[in-house]
Amino acid sequence: MTLAPRIGVAVLVVRNGRVLLGQRLGSHGEGSWALPGGHLEFGESIEGCAQRELAEETGLQAHAFAPGPFTNNVLVSRGLHYVTLFMVARDAQGEPERREPDKCAGWEWCDWSALPSPLFSPLASLQQSGFVPEGIA
Repeated sequence: MTLAPRIGVAVLVVRNGRVLLGQRLGSHGEGSWALPGGHLEFGESIEGCAQRELAEETGLQAHAFAPGPFTNNVLVSRGLHYVTLFMVARDAQGEPERREPDKCAGWEWCDWSALPSPLFSPLASLQQSGFVPEGIA
């Protein structure tokens, strides 16, 4: 357990008015629905992290990102504190693949107004804030 906040980067991929979500496996938030993403590595740019995590988890390639909002989630019972930076992938190419089967049950395109539950805490906080991703009608 660490008492220092960690930085997560989550990638919003919107296609045909729907957002890409995966169901988490084998980690905190198991069973919840989340965006592709992960931890910012030492010396890495936020855009570089978004690009790397998107490719590692889904096989999608993107090169143009726009910064989105951030969330601040403290999970006292787990001893975790995450600041999650959301990035919007403007040009994601390809079809999502399940590249990390030990971490994700699969990828689905979901309506923002009817997201599955439960949501991973940073995504739940984002949705509760009233944020609507670009490209959602």
